[in-house]
Amino acid sequence: MIKLNPKLSQKLSYTILFLATVLTIIPVGAIIFIIIKNGASAITWEFLTSMPKDGMRGGGILPAILGTLSIVTCAIAITLPIGVCAAIYLNEYTKNNLLTRIIKLAIVNLAGVPSIVYGLFGLSIFVMFLKQGVSIIAGALTLSIMELPVIITTSHSALNSVPYSFREASLSLGVSRWQTIRYIVLPNAIPGILTGAILSISRISGETAPILFTAAAFSVPHLPRSMFDQVMILPYHLYIISTQIPNMPKNVIFGTAFVLLLMVLTMSFIAIVARIYFRKHRKW
Repeated sequence: MIKLNPKLSQKLSYTILFLATVLTIIPVGAIIFIIIKNGASAITWEFLTSMPKDGMRGGGILPAILGTLSIVTCAIAITLPIGVCAAIYLNEYTKNNLLTRIIKLAIVNLAGVPSIVYGLFGLSIFVMFLKQGVSIIAGALTLSIMELPVIITTSHSALNSVPYSFREASLSLGVSRWQTIRYIVLPNAIPGILTGAILSISRISGETAPILFTAAAFSVPHLPRSMFDQVMILPYHLYIISTQIPNMPKNVIFGTAFVLLLMVLTMSFIAIVARIYFRKHRKW
């Protein structure tokens, strides 16, 4: 067996890791560059604030922007509290027995289910069985169920990372278990919980399959007026103008992709800033 010099081995490992990082960044950077280069010319005030016209070849994408924001906001508002509460129960109240391990395994496996399956589930349950129709609420509930395993898993890991000595010190002072969780465990776990929220926002903002059956419309002549309205969604709108409308201006297609990219990055940036803030105020 050949033994390498420790310094040479360290340099070799560093080089391999550096190349792996570069190979990951280059495709992402290339995609962002192509989208900005081809779509920046389409970004105007009219494009962002007006309704589509001329068979969606002209006008703007305001209904798709508002539809995406509404459905993503509703989905996160539903998923985050439920997912965090489930993670608290699994981490703080249940015992580590066979049933608990099966539940945790099922949650992890659910994260790998294809999104189209969740879309068909949402169509069957929310649209048809519960008679919500193709609407914002049906789409938001479908996306919530799809992202619930991610939120539960990341929140569980964040709660589990809080040192157990914090709990012991709190309980030894006569504080109840819930007060310990509320005032000691949760504040220290918030950065990790927000990581799950960031992952969820990034994923559901670009999902097309789940909302195709539950919320998305080809074209809507008005802005969303209630939770039970059909809406235009940017990912589906982008698919439509890219594949279903002939002679669509190239800059409009890339401009729509640019807006979607900016929305995802903006929402993720806000969550990242919040995570950094809470991490700085963490007491360990």
